[in-house]
Amino acid sequence: MTYLLSPDEVAAAYVELRTRVTALLREAGEGVADTPVPHCPAWTVKMVASHLLGLPEDSLGGIKPGDDLDAWTQAQVDRHRDDSLMSILDAWEAMGPTIDPILPHFPVPMNSQFVFDACTHEHDIRAAIGKVGARDSQAVRVAAGFIRNSLSLLPQPEAQELLRVTISDFDILRSLSGRRSVEQIAECGLDTSAVQAIVAASPLSIPTTSIPE
Repeated sequence: MTYLLSPDEVAAAYVELRTRVTALLREAGEGVADTPVPHCPAWTVKMVASHLLGLPEDSLGGIKPGDDLDAWTQAQVDRHRDDSLMSILDAWEAMGPTIDPILPHFPVPMNSQFVFDACTHEHDIRAAIGKVGARDSQAVRVAAGFIRNSLSLLPQPEAQELLRVTISDFDILRSLSGRRSVEQIAECGLDTSAVQAIVAASPLSIPTTSIPE
């Protein structure tokens, strides 16, 4: 059984996400650039946008994250430190004609992971600026599929337990991407000890306090 969407569906989800997030932030305006992002405590909205731009930049430039994920993402933020939020959005949109034709040919499941990362941060931004939406988007489906596929490859019984739970794709995404507290995870019907076991084995962590979404 595969939980992954097709390469064409994954590529389309990314294009839709970029269009949606750039429109969201253009409407919000430059004034939200320095708004803190509670799900990424060290970052502002502009920093998250820099990372969203940095993902395709590094993909095209052949820059791989390596073992130090924090250093990789911080380098993306640092190189756009002096750019305005609007100019970052311009640059992200301008990459479309170059990266969009390549997206369907990204290796599987890295293509879905690419969307998972961007989709996670879309909803981080939405929470930060109070603009809830797109919780049933194609990108959320891709991201949830990536998580479920990853769980299916793990030997832990907790992973198989989580695969058997029927909850929304959005709840799976936020609960297993280090965005929800134990209390929030329990509220959506997941076994908190199972989620804790899986997240503990990843680079992510569970917030100690609940962050409104």
